[in-house]
Amino acid sequence: MSRRPRLAHLPRTARMLTVSLCLGALLPLVSGPETAAADDAPVRLPVMPARLDADAACTGASAQRATTVPWEQGNLQLTGTWPFSDGSGVTVAVVDTGVSTKAPALSGRVTAVGAAGQDCVGHGTFVAGLVAAATVDGVRFAGVARRARILAVRGTDERGAATAQSVASGIAEATAAGADVITVSSALPQGSTGLTKSVEAALAKDVLVVAAAVPDPATGSAARGEDPAPRAYWPAAQSGVLSVLDVDAQGRRPDDALLPRAADLAAPGDGVVGIGPRGGGHFIGSGASFAAAYTAGAAALVRSAHPDLTAAQTAARLTASAYPDDVPRLDPFAAVTGVVPQTPARAGAPAREAPLRLPADDAAGPVRRAAMFAAAGAALVLLVVWAALALPRARARNWRPAGAPGADEPGGARS
Repeated sequence: MSRRPRLAHLPRTARMLTVSLCLGALLPLVSGPETAAADDAPVRLPVMPARLDADAACTGASAQRATTVPWEQGNLQLTGTWPFSDGSGVTVAVVDTGVSTKAPALSGRVTAVGAAGQDCVGHGTFVAGLVAAATVDGVRFAGVARRARILAVRGTDERGAATAQSVASGIAEATAAGADVITVSSALPQGSTGLTKSVEAALAKDVLVVAAAVPDPATGSAARGEDPAPRAYWPAAQSGVLSVLDVDAQGRRPDDALLPRAADLAAPGDGVVGIGPRGGGHFIGSGASFAAAYTAGAAALVRSAHPDLTAAQTAARLTASAYPDDVPRLDPFAAVTGVVPQTPARAGAPAREAPLRLPADDAAGPVRRAAMFAAAGAALVLLVVWAALALPRARARNWRPAGAPGADEPGGARS
């Protein structure tokens, strides 16, 4: 009576190969966003403020360092994008609280307009780091466009308070100084004629303007006492501006988070890691201004890799290559390397009307690809197991089909 062979009865090589393939197939399935998020937060980082009270001290150096790759870098597939573009030759203006010229990760690449080289709040330096920070002393955190140049421009007062006039002045100064991309962190409940004209002047100079779709910190209307109904914020709501909304590692936003009437892109912005205005430590922050920073960095990658594209075409490429969703999710790799139809469409065309509630079906393309690799690995495991079981029986039959004369009888004829 024949017995079905067990794994223990297989040849040693076949057993080892089967176990290895099983482990390889299962690993991607147990390393989802939740595990990555836990591994990427081994230490408690101080929170980066958006503004400071009048009597508060300037933000000091952080004593903590992020020792592993932040989730947002994996989400955006930056390691796969950098061989194709690093932002060389592109200048990104950060219209914010200033950018510290002493930040080690930005050393030698910051040019300041006026007093913008000093950053008491630290928010502008954090944003600049998301755009263009290089790795320092083996720390694995890095910005999107690691060789782009940063133009520091004040769009607020020294404590971080912004007005339509201050933002308009910042955009005008960034345009005059030759920026290729401008990221604006402020999201104002009202615009102004001056703000509109400064944006129009930047667009006329072929400058791509990226702006936060809602104010920082995006902690919800209850904490702000604001109306939770979707509304327009400026300059993000202006025609021609690329408006960006923030999401977390699961692709979600808080249930009570403020909403814009429309947004062009969504990008990592909630619980992201960045640098501070002094020292080599790291902070954590949340808000649409950080999502805008990631998008500005991606725009720098595109303009570096495709210098023939206009600002409007760069914006169109970023939106056309994004992951399909209620609000398309930024995909720098596809924007830089993909074949995207180029159209003269203006930048900042609203993708859809609010409300913008993002589902958490998956956090990023790498998760989907991991599932595909797992399925392929499982199929390979089944093939190996089948071969390990079938081949010994085939040899016993002298490689004859089942049922052939002499194949299974003891002492059967052999050729």
